[in-house]
Amino acid sequence: MNLTLHKPRWLVAIAAAFTLVAAFLITPFSQASASINYGEEVAAVAKIYEGKKFKMGGTTPSGFDASGFTQYVYKTAATKMKIPRTSADQYNVGKSVKANQLQPGDLVFYATGVKKGKVSFVAIYVGNGKFIGATSKGVKTVNMSDKYWKDRYVGAKRVIK
Repeated sequence: MNLTLHKPRWLVAIAAAFTLVAAFLITPFSQASASINYGEEVAAVAKIYEGKKFKMGGTTPSGFDASGFTQYVYKTAATKMKIPRTSADQYNVGKSVKANQLQPGDLVFYATGVKKGKVSFVAIYVGNGKFIGATSKGVKTVNMSDKYWKDRYVGAKRVIK
């Protein structure tokens, strides 16, 4: 014996609509909000230029020096920040950060010149103990723990609020 119930289609449509409205009324909606992490974004923008060549006095992707690279990245990233041109002047802005508190986007400073302790190189911290900067071999990611860099580390600054 086959027993089927016949319901009018309009009744099924009304029941479905009612169920849908009820679901919308009782479902909590959270407001989605996205906030950008400017430090991570700066680090990501810096990575775009990995492999670009070094050029003394360079401030564009056709060739960068260390401070020209950091200045360019900060200006073109979402921060749209203007930072000074030279690494020594960049060292005079922002808030000092201890090495164990570095965050992506922080500037890291080194004394690579002949004057011991005088800032002559700057790069962008990207996380995991690494920075990206315009070295004499071009824009590349470097381990801060490499002996050369470890021995010349001066400090770090956070310029992003």
